[in-house]
Amino acid sequence: MAATLTAGAPARPRKLLASRRTRVGILYALPVVVYLLVLFVYPIFSTLLLSLKDADGSFTLHWYADALTGVNLSVLFTTLRISAETAVLSLVFGFVLAQAISRLKPIWAGLAMLVVVVPHFVSALVRTYGWIIMLGDKGLVNESLAWAPGAPYQLLYNELGVVIGTTSMMLPYTVLLLYGVMRGVDRRLLAAASSMGAGRVTIFRRVYLPLVAPGLASAGLLSFILSLGYYITPALMGGPNQTMIATLINQQVTKENQWNGAAAQGVILLVLTLAGLLLVKAVTSLGASRKKRSGS
Repeated sequence: MAATLTAGAPARPRKLLASRRTRVGILYALPVVVYLLVLFVYPIFSTLLLSLKDADGSFTLHWYADALTGVNLSVLFTTLRISAETAVLSLVFGFVLAQAISRLKPIWAGLAMLVVVVPHFVSALVRTYGWIIMLGDKGLVNESLAWAPGAPYQLLYNELGVVIGTTSMMLPYTVLLLYGVMRGVDRRLLAAASSMGAGRVTIFRRVYLPLVAPGLASAGLLSFILSLGYYITPALMGGPNQTMIATLINQQVTKENQWNGAAAQGVILLVLTLAGLLLVKAVTSLGASRKKRSGS
């Protein structure tokens, strides 16, 4: 019996490859595999190898040690802080917008979502320059607040300006995610809680918020991940103290010709992004399992 199984085991792959459907499937998948290898796998491994090479081509961890010390470490912390602030503000404003839109009738909700999403198709560079014009000393915001004490306010080339700009860029993603989650909430649960005598605050805290919590976590993590590698807005609306890791990589490549150090910074950024994506997947899986348990 064992001999029969052993003899039949190698024959199974050959039988699968002999199938015309399998061969056609492999033929169709081949361009996609080549595309991924050439445009994704090869650049990543090339960057990783470059970050581990010294000037003479020998193996070294010097570039990672340099990336995690001194000014470079400060830039990494600045990137994490600004990304976290952007994620929090995107969640706050995105929650309010998505909650308001989810209560509208479908036709009005569709129009509102169109207003939210359409600006996202405008170039990020154009939108950033629009914010620079609005937040300048003679811009719309300062002109509107000319009566306030301390005006005009410094809203550009500092951390406030960077956070405002990056939040506006991340807001459509947050609203789209939260709107989908909120539209999926069964309103009968809220009505049932109300019929049992629960007040609005209790319904929101004990029923509604737990239902949308996985969406909140996913939207916040997505905004955080996208902000980590954002370049245009921080570079144009920030000052020297708001240098983020993407700006630092650009400086190392274009001004210092330091490709090895830039590669190490890129690998660190990639690791942070992958960790965030894994966290998003874990939160999504946890939310799906909770929803399945509550439904059963």
